[in-house]
Amino acid sequence: MRQDLVLNNDKKVIFLILDGVGDIPNPDFSYVTPLQAAKKPNMDDLATRTGILGRIIPVDVGVTPGSGPGHLSLFGYDPFEYEIGRGVLEVLGLNMDLQDGDLAARANFCTIRDGVVVDRRAGRIATEETVRLCAKITAALPQVEGVEVIIRPGKSHRFAVIFRGKGLSDHLTDGDPHKDNKPVLYTTPKDSDAGFASKVVNTFMEKVMDLLQEEKVANGALLRGFSTKPAIPPFASNYGMKALALATYPMYRGIAKVLGMDVKEEPKDYAEMVTMLKNNYEAYQFFFLHIKETDLAGEDGNFVEKVKAIESVDRIIPDIYALNPQVLVITGDHSTPCPLKGHSWHPVPLLLVTRTGERDGLTFHEKNCVAGSVGTLYSKQLMSLVLAHGLKLDKYGA
Repeated sequence: MRQDLVLNNDKKVIFLILDGVGDIPNPDFSYVTPLQAAKKPNMDDLATRTGILGRIIPVDVGVTPGSGPGHLSLFGYDPFEYEIGRGVLEVLGLNMDLQDGDLAARANFCTIRDGVVVDRRAGRIATEETVRLCAKITAALPQVEGVEVIIRPGKSHRFAVIFRGKGLSDHLTDGDPHKDNKPVLYTTPKDSDAGFASKVVNTFMEKVMDLLQEEKVANGALLRGFSTKPAIPPFASNYGMKALALATYPMYRGIAKVLGMDVKEEPKDYAEMVTMLKNNYEAYQFFFLHIKETDLAGEDGNFVEKVKAIESVDRIIPDIYALNPQVLVITGDHSTPCPLKGHSWHPVPLLLVTRTGERDGLTFHEKNCVAGSVGTLYSKQLMSLVLAHGLKLDKYGA
């Protein structure tokens, strides 16, 4: 999209992103999806009265996206052109000081028995336990192979690591088998320049296992998403909107920071998220609200919990729409079908609530989104459509 077409005005745009909301018909629940099963009168009321429906493809047909590419494309950045590693997103989301030359990694505690990762999430241990374990590692491992190690706890079993030193490369495979009941997996260099970095990371993983061997549950660490500081055009420069992000999980605050969005403190629940939105509404034109619980339920294969998560979000819809945005977008960054227990390649349902008078007269779920007037778009095209409905795009040509 040409930036010279973008118009600066005070019209408000809200993106309400239900992470992993897309799903597929579930044979254990009468072949419906959580969006179909959920009692969501507020979303459905907006959808039928003033909404248009469609589907978005996060990266490409058949390609399963990570959360980073999924969100980048939502904001109009081609994920094949702009690649931001999960490690960078995680450390920025935790307010860590990422410097040029640093190697960032996303990490989590796991349970290992006889060289096998039996639980990648260590039973989703409490955040307080992760804080304790990170402090233990920090005290014992300030450096590895002459490289400074900086770690910070996240939520539940998650934490982030920065390796700071000379000669580090992010061209590494993940030190994570990605599935339970698989052998411990170490990093390997993707090219000759990454050999030292691979040695540093693998030594760190080994030393952590030695340090935590007496712990009953969390006795190892998995590292992945190795990345370095990226260069990417700011969101405000692209779209002429000052943007605010409200998210509970570090990685999504990290995405916002990479794009130059302002990031407020972590809201403790949906009600506080809405309060923060209201309190900052006059100062911004674009708002990114991130909901994680839909994705967590999908990854656990928990249909009932995913339905509950959607219903919980539905209860805050009236307060959000009462702010009178020009455009309200309700969608996800990718699909996380319960039957698959993970991200998938399936298109993501899209609800676009506008003030143009258009409407499809359909409730919001995957089946109806197939028939919606928006059709099926690549996610990177969504921002252009939103700007048009926000009256923020000038006419092209005479």
